[in-house]
Amino acid sequence: MITRAEIQAIRSLADKRGRIEQRAFVAEGEKLVDELRHSSLRVRRTLATEPIWSDAEIVSTKEMERISQLKTANRALAIVDIPDYDLRLANPAEGLVLALDRVQNPGNLGTIIRLADWFGISDIVCSEDCADCFNPKVVQATMGAIIRVRVHYTDLTAWLASQRKAGAEVYGTMLDGENIYERGLSTCGVIVMGNEGQGISPAVAEQVSQRLFVPPYPAERNGSESLNVAIATAVVCAEFRRRG
Repeated sequence: MITRAEIQAIRSLADKRGRIEQRAFVAEGEKLVDELRHSSLRVRRTLATEPIWSDAEIVSTKEMERISQLKTANRALAIVDIPDYDLRLANPAEGLVLALDRVQNPGNLGTIIRLADWFGISDIVCSEDCADCFNPKVVQATMGAIIRVRVHYTDLTAWLASQRKAGAEVYGTMLDGENIYERGLSTCGVIVMGNEGQGISPAVAEQVSQRLFVPPYPAERNGSESLNVAIATAVVCAEFRRRG
């Protein structure tokens, strides 16, 4: 049995304000919850409609539907502490780091986190106006990658400037950049991806040392103006890893 107050508290985690106040987020689905239970993240509470785990709290299907943040409720839900990561872990001197400038679509952010996990990129540094990585839609879209990829929020322009000063290469994807397939690429550095509609902001663009472009095929074809940011991230990361 779950109380009305508890239901309200869980439902409030759908909003960023509620997540900030409680320092927690919701994850749903048996597979994801099981992964979280075996991860370094702290699971505060596990609720399930069946005795999947010995320590899970059993709730009715109707109660699960009331606390679920999905259109169709799953059998399991977990309330998890929001981790507090040290930004210094995002070190482009030791490997590739993704940087996101104003990426605001939860689905895109979740997919990019999943891509980072696939391509072995442990840290993503986001501008403060990016979507919240603990938004329920983002968490579900990561397919568990949120457990393994550290997502940081900071003043992106200032952080990039500090990395440039330290000698890091900062790659940015831009329509006026050089063909990515013809440029030399490093196994270390920062890869900046921009907003869905406006690309990389002028202030962030000033910190980019290497401007890259993913060309269409054939190059002279007059087709779509640009790629979806998540798809572009996949293409760029794949090319960096192919070279490395």
